[in-house]
Amino acid sequence: MSEPNGRTRRAVLAGVGATGLAALAGCASSAGGSDTPTGESEYGGWMRAVSNYEGETADRTGDSEVRVTVAPEGDYTYAPAAVAVSPGTTVVWEWTGGPTSHDVAEADGGYASDLHTSEDATFSHTFEEAGVSKYYCTPHRNLGMKGVVEVRGGDGGEG
Repeated sequence: MSEPNGRTRRAVLAGVGATGLAALAGCASSAGGSDTPTGESEYGGWMRAVSNYEGETADRTGDSEVRVTVAPEGDYTYAPAAVAVSPGTTVVWEWTGGPTSHDVAEADGGYASDLHTSEDATFSHTFEEAGVSKYYCTPHRNLGMKGVVEVRGGDGGEG
């Protein structure tokens, strides 16, 4: 079927489809303008199911001590979920209290706290070497209660 200006309906639809695909391709290629990592690619997918991780690592390099909140507001999370520190930094996990017990356990077994519920509980670990330390809450790992400490600098680390 021809339109009054000589174009067929099929040609018009093909043109609209091609324009839409080109627009989508442009959006996809321009979305990569930032080097912000995502839970899928950063940390080997470890942060994929972490509800409060949106691809950003809190930069606390240069601080001698960093605090991470365990289960803020009763959530099954650590805050910040991912933190970058310098070698020699002590990370202190602080419990906020609540009806559910939580712990901090490194995925490779390098450190682990006891299970705590009280808001005055803390656990600390000093990170000496560059690398990535993945940790989780033992009873809530499957709920995405996981975190990362990225130690930057020193031998083999990022500057």
